Amino acid sequence: MNSVLIAYFSASGVTKNIAEKIAHENGYDLFEIEPVEPYTQADLNYMDKNSRSTIEMNDKLFRPPIKNTMDVSEYETVVIGFPVWWYTAPTIINTFIESVDLTGKTIKVFCTSGGTGIDGCVNDLQNAYPQLNFKKGIRFVGDVSKAKEWIENE
Repeated sequence: MNSVLIAYFSASGVTKNIAEKIAHENGYDLFEIEPVEPYTQADLNYMDKNSRSTIEMNDKLFRPPIKNTMDVSEYETVVIGFPVWWYTAPTIINTFIESVDLTGKTIKVFCTSGGTGIDGCVNDLQNAYPQLNFKKGIRFVGDVSKAKEWIENE
């Protein structure tokens, strides 16, 4: 069996719940991508042009610092989960990707979103990191019954 890591960023707890469910139900390792400075509700107000998340997402080169990184060398597959922000992955996902060596790994991403799909997120990440092996992504809205098949077979 492939060794699988579920790495996730969650600002409100939704992605955390999905990531934990996938990891616990399938025996995968779990790693939380945590910002050094946690996001507040005001930081996440996408209607406010001066909110922290809006400022970060408008600067594609910005990399929010993360508390910890990890050695991913023992994993064949790294699954990265996140909420969709501005139709793509939050820039903290770039921070994580750039902090670990994903060369030669199978990388799958999942998102949590009320309506935005995953394809644009995957395309953006593939374009930003063409040397990495991104596979088809998936959006979860609660039911993770297809997670194991998606991770291990697709």
